[in-house]
Amino acid sequence: MDSNRDLALNIRKLAQEHNDFFRQSLTLIASENIMSPLAMEMLLTDFGSRYAEGLPGHRYYQGNAFVDRLETMIMEMSNRLFGSQYTDPRPISGTVANIGIIYGLTSPGDMITVPPLSGGGHISAAKFGAVGLRGLTSFDYPFDVESMNIDVDGTIKLIKEKKPKVSLFGQSVFLFPTPLRDLQDAFAETGTKVWYDAAHVLGLIAGKQFQDPLSEGAMVISASTHKTFPGPQHGIILGKCQEDVWKRVQRGVFPGSVSNHHLNSMAALGVTLAEELEFGQKYAEDTVENARTLAQTLAEEGIKMLGENNGYTKSHTIVADVRDLGGGKRCAEDLEDSGIILNKNLLPWDTSRESQNPSGLRIGSQELTRIGFGPSEMKEVGHLIADVIVRKKDHGKVREMARELKSGFREVKYCFGRHEAYSYIKLLDEGAWE
Repeated sequence: MDSNRDLALNIRKLAQEHNDFFRQSLTLIASENIMSPLAMEMLLTDFGSRYAEGLPGHRYYQGNAFVDRLETMIMEMSNRLFGSQYTDPRPISGTVANIGIIYGLTSPGDMITVPPLSGGGHISAAKFGAVGLRGLTSFDYPFDVESMNIDVDGTIKLIKEKKPKVSLFGQSVFLFPTPLRDLQDAFAETGTKVWYDAAHVLGLIAGKQFQDPLSEGAMVISASTHKTFPGPQHGIILGKCQEDVWKRVQRGVFPGSVSNHHLNSMAALGVTLAEELEFGQKYAEDTVENARTLAQTLAEEGIKMLGENNGYTKSHTIVADVRDLGGGKRCAEDLEDSGIILNKNLLPWDTSRESQNPSGLRIGSQELTRIGFGPSEMKEVGHLIADVIVRKKDHGKVREMARELKSGFREVKYCFGRHEAYSYIKLLDEGAWE
């Protein structure tokens, strides 16, 4: 039996092997990214051992003078970056941010309108997710497969008919901006509070490459901070609303859904905000260009890509219909075995019963963009994907080609300083621990 010391070292070894796996793979998960070295450093500070319940200047613990300054800086940078009136950086994830808004703006029995799961909606807005667990009555917007977006006329009709307390927009499969401006009359007529989940597109919003929800009718924005926004696994809420509405949201965060708000990841969020103020527009531009290039390449390879009528995507995400190529599960597993990491995904015609074997693949460009991939490299990625799922080439040979392509891109870009990606843990010799 391993000693306790051996168990600890084995965990460290697993972490190193995990790093090596991703270092050598082409990473296309739409909901992930890598941090800059300066942001990663924040996770190792003493912030990670401390508590700071409450707000700056109104804490329940002593010893928070530096935390108060940090949190104030973060709110100021965030409001500058997003044009928001308020920022709450305390949610520890995107879903926790969602829960905070749900607690703040709704009561059990209230009605809420939401994007459908089959149209890319997030599970926290589902009947079996946070919305349902809060006791809300939810209604799905109708979805237009051709435009890969909510159906505007049907959505207007739904909002006017149901008069929901809150109308939620934003998806986990998010190809095109939500047509919020077209819904203004319905918002005004019903008085619904408009909430926008920007988890996937926060970095594109920061880089002025998607849409500006706060100027298009949204009162509050929730998001995670580790997708197109290349920061830590944390959450954030932005607001442009009446003060009483914002105070209810803040109470939904604390004490509603967060006690200690993971100060080290909040510090990493602060570093990422500063880097986004400096580099965010270029990063967002390149991310979208790479996504469109990859979609076009895959379409030319004979893979059916959704959103074709609108140029495939205006975000980091593209979606493939692979029903005729073995299905989402088979394709995702074959690609993983070939060194290409993405995920199977429900498409609008799939039911929830098909979640483990759906029709589609969801593919994101943001992480490869982060390490310097451009359009020419994304074309190569597209050819390798087709080698696996169209031409059925040997997985080992494709894996070597993927590894060779990735080997020329080792540094994190669009950030302060230079650092090799995926090398945050250096495994020491066993003797160093004796």
